[in-house]
Amino acid sequence: MKQDAARNAAYAVDCEDYVHVVEFNPFESGDSGNLIAYGGNNYVVVGTCTFQEEEADIEGIRYKTLRTFHHGVRVDGIAWSPETRLDSLPPVIKFCTSAADMKIRLFTSDLQDKNEYKVLEGHSDFINGLVFDPKEGQEIASVSDDHTCRYGTNLSFKTISFYFSVLQLMVAEKNGTIRFYDLLAQQAILSLESEQMPLMSAHWCLKNTFKVGAVAGNDWLIWDITRSSYPQDKRPVHMDRAYLFRWSTINENLFATTGYPGKMASQFQIHHLGHPQVMWNCFVAYAVFLICVLDFSTHSPQI
Repeated sequence: MKQDAARNAAYAVDCEDYVHVVEFNPFESGDSGNLIAYGGNNYVVVGTCTFQEEEADIEGIRYKTLRTFHHGVRVDGIAWSPETRLDSLPPVIKFCTSAADMKIRLFTSDLQDKNEYKVLEGHSDFINGLVFDPKEGQEIASVSDDHTCRYGTNLSFKTISFYFSVLQLMVAEKNGTIRFYDLLAQQAILSLESEQMPLMSAHWCLKNTFKVGAVAGNDWLIWDITRSSYPQDKRPVHMDRAYLFRWSTINENLFATTGYPGKMASQFQIHHLGHPQVMWNCFVAYAVFLICVLDFSTHSPQI
């Protein structure tokens, strides 16, 4: 890993090919909270990031590749399973991907001899997002431009024409509506309205589940689902359309947005709800994997 001052990033990892998607493991069980995966044109790389706050002899970040998985087609999305554990014997690496061929692949590995994947089919158009059941990790929900959300297990993939998953599932639609669905009732239980289009990305805050964030048009928007179906706060964020919204997994007031990818790069910004100004701003090139290290006590990037 090396510093890359020219790109204004904390650290950069050299990759052999284009990087289309990057996902940290959001689950902390089993010493696996520092796992990261990124996908390219025909591969997925799984590695670990160890931060200087975790080990005193590290300056900044230490990155280590654990395994490269052949994928065979462009990777568009990655979702981690809560069953992933690095402290078990043998370790368990489990994640799924969405791909350009409109299929989902479920990968399971012990980082030794066992490296398996299964193909789940059902969607007839581009897959916009996918997620594991965060409790047991046995089911996968995915949403697509074919106007369906589909529900799968490790052994099968069921074609379902309505949106649901274990307990509750949040589904964001490009027409500006965010809906919450319940498994037992098999129907919508709540909806939020952005009144802006296209709504490109939405994210449920893990630190405060009453909060939902999204980007639509050129703005970011924040809802308190206990107060109103309309945003409590919104601000312009990217000149050429906003593309992605993600909450911090540590601080409920901290989140990041990206602009719509252009020919060379897209804009990446870090925001704090208690500050009117953007906390950090840089441009991210397609072919470079960037890791931004946040000091959540000061809410500022650390290099």
